[in-house]
Order: sequence, then structure tokens, then C-alpha cells
Amino acid sequence: MNIKSLIDTDLNIEVTGISYDSRTTKKGDVFFAISGFQTDGHLFAGEAQQKGAVCVVCEREIKDLNIPCITVSNCRKALARASHAFYRYPSREFKLIGVTGTNGKTTVTYLIKQILEAEGNKVGLIGTNQNLIGSEVLETERTTPESRELAGLFRKMADAGCNYVVMEVSSHSLALHRVDGCEFYMGVFTNLTQDHLDFHLNMENYLFEKMKLFDMCRYGIINEDDSYAERIISSADCDCLTYGIEKGTIRASGIRISEKGIEFDCLGSRMSLGIPGRFSVYNALAAVSAAHKSGIKTDSIKKALGEAKGVKGRFELVPTGGKYTVIIDYAHTPDGLKNILESARTFTKGRLVVLFGCGGDRDKTKRPRMGKIAGELADYCIITSDNPRTEEPAAIIRDILSGMNDATAEYIVVENRRDAIEFALTHATEDDVIILAGKGHETYQILADKTIHFDEREIVEDILKRG
Repeated sequence: MNIKSLIDTDLNIEVTGISYDSRTTKKGDVFFAISGFQTDGHLFAGEAQQKGAVCVVCEREIKDLNIPCITVSNCRKALARASHAFYRYPSREFKLIGVTGTNGKTTVTYLIKQILEAEGNKVGLIGTNQNLIGSEVLETERTTPESRELAGLFRKMADAGCNYVVMEVSSHSLALHRVDGCEFYMGVFTNLTQDHLDFHLNMENYLFEKMKLFDMCRYGIINEDDSYAERIISSADCDCLTYGIEKGTIRASGIRISEKGIEFDCLGSRMSLGIPGRFSVYNALAAVSAAHKSGIKTDSIKKALGEAKGVKGRFELVPTGGKYTVIIDYAHTPDGLKNILESARTFTKGRLVVLFGCGGDRDKTKRPRMGKIAGELADYCIITSDNPRTEEPAAIIRDILSGMNDATAEYIVVENRRDAIEFALTHATEDDVIILAGKGHETYQILADKTIHFDEREIVEDILKRG
């Protein structure tokens, strides 16, 4: 590859790879010195040179290097641009659909994938739970990969014959230029509620990053019932199709919600999805609208939606063999917790019990809000740890409890999450519905000094086996 085609310079260098971590740099790589939040890639340019880097792209002068340095204004932007060029612009070879929003991204991407596949399309998926290349499953570390990994995944998907790729697009990825260079066919907006304010600082900044997606795509699919929809539509540089229950071009009517799922009328057909909750109507509508705009026949949409399986960690029923119900859900925001509790309330005959915590080193302002919501909507709350990271679990719990001063629900604090799950199961009574909220698909817990294996399905099974 000729780097001259990527960056405006007189250099002509043979490049065999791209790296931004000196520990993984190989001979022939261009090394991008990213200024991160915890460390600075400029400090490791020398190590990258020793590993065989043939060029360094940086934002400021680096001394004592014997290889060419190219200075750019933003290394993250340059990395994205170079990565897509290196992998021969793979997103031009399929239709790329990006889904953004606070809640619902994972479910919506899976639903879109299943609908597209119903008409014979080969679909790749990139998201929180996993990456899929055809039928091949790859683990994932973040919702949206870094631009180099993303471009590499796109190339594999294009080479495997995918004609569609559906991906979650996080606000972090938009802010940090991870999706720069992607050529989106369609963007989908689910909703915007409080989350990630430790990073974005305020809702205006959060919204601003989300809006970027709709300047990068040909078509936008927007939830018009969301309070931010009008601003997104008015600023979008694309053709927008709206959906909703109260508003929108594509609407759901005749809605019926039960413990078995949802039914609604849309596009002249009665549709169903086996995931309970009003929020599931919105998720279904987002997928229906995206598929409809992509030219998928209504009969195919209806059939695929009716056969769609649930997503791991999203309203996931855990077998107990008992007279109570256990549900695992990823709800980790105020709105997510509210949605799952309101949905479960519609079919709860006994007590509605919720077990939850909040992540450490993340937005602290949502903790009392989540405590307030749980205290108002549940019958019994078990406050515990989530992924505490470098914070003291007890301090996080105190923040949650500060919002529960007027709680109508009874509550207890059990700091150790495994002990909390055992307490919930051993104190369950007939017809109780127990929500294990916050971890969802995760099979680990991040502590201050290590990450441990922590799969709530396995924990529930082990506790039940021991009686």
C-alpha cells in the first residue's frame, strides 16, 4: 500500500499494516500515536519504531526517531481514514445500517438482521453482545470497535459475501471518530435518555454526538415519539422516515402487551414479537421501519418478527423450575430500569423484586435516579454491586440510596452481588418476578484490581442446585 494515497505528503512508503498500540506493532506498520485518556501514544513511538514501524503519524513533534513522522491535527481521524483505505473501503461493498440511541440498540440490530435474512440476505452484525460474520461468532470488547478493527471486520464481512451489515453505533464511537470513514446506507435512532454523562458532561453534548450519524448516511429512521426527534430530523443531512406510537409515518396501533410478548397493527398487517413490554413495540417498529425502507416485503417482516428469538441479557427468562420467575436484563440507565420494571409489572402476580447496582467510574448522577425509580416501581429492592471498577462499592450504594428516601418499596443492601442473588432466590415467594438488572449479557465483573468470571445464569443454576 502506498501511504501517499492516504495522507498528503511526498513520502512513498510500503506499508503492511496499521497499529496504534506499540505492544502489538509489527514490522511494516504505520504507527498512529493516539492521545488517549489514560496514556499518550506519543510516548511509545520509540518502542513502535523498535518493533519495526516504518512511519509514525502524530499530532506533535517526536524527537529521536529515525523513521518518517507525519503530523496531523487529529490522529483518531487519520487512523480511521487510513484504516478504511488500507482495507480497500469495504463499507462500499454492502449496505451498512447503523443503530444509535441510549436503549434498544442491541435488540434492534438483531431484529433487523433476522428480518433481512428472511429474504435471503447475508448479514453481518457488530454490537455489544457479539460480532457475527455470516454464521461465525466473534467476541467483542466494546459496542463499537476502534476504527482499525472496524475496517478489518468490514473487510472480512465483505469478503464473506455479506450484502448488509448492521451495527450498533455508540456515542463514544461518534465522539472518538471510530466510525469516521464508514459509508452508511441507513442510520436508526431509538431514543435518548440519561447515560454516559461522565464522558459527555451534559445531554446537549450527548445529543450532538448522536446527531452526527445522520450526516453520514443516505436514510434516517427516527423515533418521532422521542423528545429529541425533532432536533435530529431538522439537522439531519439525509432523507428521514419516522416511526412511533403517538407520532410517525410508520405507526403501531391496536397494541396488546402480555407476558408472552407484544402484538400490534402496522403496515396493514398484524405483527407480533415474543418480548414483553411497551419498549419492545418501539424496538420492533425501528426494525420494521428500517426493513421497509430497505424494500423488504411486509409478509417477510411479519414472519421474521414473529419468529425472532430474544437477545441474551435482554429480558432473558432464566429457568428456575420453581413457582417464581427470574429475568436477567441489561438495564443500567434510569430509563432502562423504568422500562423493565413497568413491563414486568403488567404480568407480575406476586411481588416485583429488583436487584441492581451501578457501575463505578461512570456517571454518578444517574445513581440516585435509579434508586428513586426502583423504590417507586418495585415491591422489594436489593441494592448491590455492579462493576465497581476503582470505586468503593459501598460509596456507589450510598449514592443509590440517596434517591430512595421516599421509596414505597422495602429494600435491603447486600454488597456482594453473588450473595445478593442468593438472597433474592432463597427469599422468593410464589408468583414473585425477580429482575437481575445491570449485567445482562456480561459474563464478568470488573473490580478494582481484577476482572472475574461472573455469569448470572450460572450463579442462578448453582444456587438452585444447592437448594
